[in-house]
Amino acid sequence: MNKFLFGALSLFLASSQAGANTMDERDPVTIITEASEQIIEVLNSRRSEFTESPKLLTTVVRENMLPLIDVEYSARLVLGRAGLGISEDQLSAFSKALSNILITRYSDSLLEFSCNELMQVMPMKGNNTDKLTRVRTRIKLSRGGFVPVDFAFHKTGNGWKAFDVTVEGISYVITFRNQISPRVLADGIDKVTADIIAGNVEFDE
Repeated sequence: MNKFLFGALSLFLASSQAGANTMDERDPVTIITEASEQIIEVLNSRRSEFTESPKLLTTVVRENMLPLIDVEYSARLVLGRAGLGISEDQLSAFSKALSNILITRYSDSLLEFSCNELMQVMPMKGNNTDKLTRVRTRIKLSRGGFVPVDFAFHKTGNGWKAFDVTVEGISYVITFRNQISPRVLADGIDKVTADIIAGNVEFDE
């Protein structure tokens, strides 16, 4: 797994001001555009604070991540056929464990972004629907060049929510599915969830 993938996902997710149960009337392009502007401002104004206390950045990401992502839908996609027959409580526990991994292990990658690194939203193309709308972006790096980042959204009762991010062709959902689904098929969802919480699951980066 490319660590930049998690940095890009955190870059997007860390700037929402919407509540978890609040209707977000914004369209996916607006969400991405506003997020990219807001997070650069937050990072530049509080970088020294976050550098001195990485746990504070983790808290900021945690508080603002969940409202923008459909964690349970994303978790079901990660599980694939391994998730057939699991209960809603099992799914909820698994999705929370998975999102905590994303937050706690990779929020520090936000500090790698600088004021010279900008997200450019590309023109929409393709057959976008309520079930799947992709927003294509590219991030300009201070060392030169661009990294393509695509965000997948679907429309929910609380507005548009993200469920996957793809960086240079690497999908968060597919990568995690390849690592987790075989474990669930072999050991069961409860054991895998407990192992993730206990830190006993090593994820490739």
